[in-house]
Amino acid sequence: MNVNDSAASSSSLRDLLVFHNVARALTSSLDRDAILRAIMQQMEQFFQPETWSLLMLDEARKELYYAVAIGHTEASLNNVRIPLGKGIAGWVAEHGESLIVPEVSQDPRFAALDKDGPDRPFRVRSAICMPLRSRLRTLGVIELFNCRLDTLTDYTISFLHVLCDYAAIAIENSRSMERIQELTITDDCTGLYNVRHLYRQLESEIERARRFRSQFSLIFIDLDHFKRVNDEHGHLIGSSLLAEVGQALKSLVREVDSVFRYGGDEFIVLLPEQTKPEARETARRLHAALRTRQFELAPRLKLTVKASFGVATYPEDGDSVHEIIRSADLTMYLVKGSTRDKVAVAGVGLIASE
Repeated sequence: MNVNDSAASSSSLRDLLVFHNVARALTSSLDRDAILRAIMQQMEQFFQPETWSLLMLDEARKELYYAVAIGHTEASLNNVRIPLGKGIAGWVAEHGESLIVPEVSQDPRFAALDKDGPDRPFRVRSAICMPLRSRLRTLGVIELFNCRLDTLTDYTISFLHVLCDYAAIAIENSRSMERIQELTITDDCTGLYNVRHLYRQLESEIERARRFRSQFSLIFIDLDHFKRVNDEHGHLIGSSLLAEVGQALKSLVREVDSVFRYGGDEFIVLLPEQTKPEARETARRLHAALRTRQFELAPRLKLTVKASFGVATYPEDGDSVHEIIRSADLTMYLVKGSTRDKVAVAGVGLIASE
């Protein structure tokens, strides 16, 4: 074997090792960021850029955001957004075409947002920017800065395209898993979390509360006389009203809170770190907001709903998943058994409306 054959063999072995490592990353984890980092690390070893980044496309906002960035202060890029068509990355995302720019200062697409700044403490001389595409859609963009362009060949460019394809596969697989996960924990009618997810969340919340000796509260909500809606307007309107009520409740609580459809016309709100007095005030606020809201469900059809609320707090009113739910449910039935359309608190009873 001559020297050239030996060098070619060594290069082939290196390439096979890269593919092996990438394939192993794809099959060993379902974590998108972990897979993308593994792929980009292989790309980094192969092309040896001075720095690189991977940007994902937010299709709704038509903007790119940084998913992985090496050579930058990653925390400083969390809120950086690049509109489609702006800069090299934006151009590549919009057109779905690769760019190899030997001298970026001479390329008009190298916009001001690409230039040196506090978050990019180096001078960009050259850039390779490639789209991550799947099913004729651009999912994101990979940028490699200051590579040794003199070593690029048709083979290495093809190799880079293959790695981009692997990254696109990882993104698609991750999105598919996210969609499957959403289907398993989401209620079809309201779009809220379902009972299965409620039990999982409560188990986690109880474990956390025990560890940190903290509290959390539940609000059990049952719509009053909901059967009349179905009887008078039909089940389609009834289902639409449930969805509207669920989304209204979700919009009225904190981001850390979770709203679940418990079943039928019943909802549960999980309030992490909320004490009983705090949960009582939250329930009163939800009660007041719900009873005054009109839901427009069809032309010339606006409905209002009233509901009975029950509040319970861990661990005072129950120290297990079933006990805390049962306590909130029984407290809600104090309202059902009296006037309806009020709030009751475990251990306190009915409280005055605002």
